[in-house]
Amino acid sequence: MWFRNARVFRFTKPFDISSEALEEKLSADAFKPCGPQETARQGWVPPLGKHGELLVHSANGYHLIALRKEEKILPGPVIKDAVEEKAEAIEHEQGRKVRRKEKEEIKEQVMLEMLPQAFSRNRRSFAYLAPKDGILVVDAGSAKQAEDMASTLRKSLGSLPVRPPVLEQSPIFTFTGWLNESIDLPNSVVLGDECELKDPSEDGGVVRCKGLDLKADEIRNHLEAGMEVTKLALTWDDNVSFVLDEEMGIRRLKFGETLQEQLDDVDVDDAVAKFDAAFTLMTLELSKLIPGLLEAMGGEDRSAIVEE
Repeated sequence: MWFRNARVFRFTKPFDISSEALEEKLSADAFKPCGPQETARQGWVPPLGKHGELLVHSANGYHLIALRKEEKILPGPVIKDAVEEKAEAIEHEQGRKVRRKEKEEIKEQVMLEMLPQAFSRNRRSFAYLAPKDGILVVDAGSAKQAEDMASTLRKSLGSLPVRPPVLEQSPIFTFTGWLNESIDLPNSVVLGDECELKDPSEDGGVVRCKGLDLKADEIRNHLEAGMEVTKLALTWDDNVSFVLDEEMGIRRLKFGETLQEQLDDVDVDDAVAKFDAAFTLMTLELSKLIPGLLEAMGGEDRSAIVEE
């Protein structure tokens, strides 16, 4: 159970919920497969998959949840061909032109006819609530995917007072400062070999660098030309590597050998124990990474957060 990405939401006021209460809330929106005429459906499923029945897996005060989304796949070319075939048949039989509005109606009819035989695509998304840390962490590659998860959870709970963390200074400002050395790089941070540079002008270009020394003259020349850093590969405390973007989205998370060695000590024949150990190790590591990273990026603006 290792997240590949981490999108962080900050609770804006004290929030706590027991695993039992969370289980009860999510049960009302548990996943049910699509009906014959439905194109998509989503709902909560056990994070442990076939190894568990509960919708919430809790350890050390962290609550892991999983959202499953089923979508029926209807290939566009197949639908288009079927619509054209029906439209041509009408034109031939009735001697008239089939207009756009009628074609749309034919398309809807074709889709309804095809849905029962359509293939399904299923995706699971994970997140965990950390009330004691005041955060919700979603394994999502984009801000939209993370917000969709948060919105679905908010609907199930009735209330979820979260928002993305607000920083005292722009991540772009900090990234650029680290590379042009106008801002000191924290001791806990080591630069990776990847970054993205953007020209801030309206029609400015983008330069993506990979496998390079980020202190090299090639990078420095772009910075001196006015380009800004919008993504940066980093390693934290020699234990976690990732790419951080301008929205504070953590992507391509890779946990170090130390954590993997600890996980290897768990009985490999016990899938639940191994899952629980991985989740515990991951959340403990992220509980140190996230606040440390926010501080390294210039500090968090907590003016709109209601403290206990």
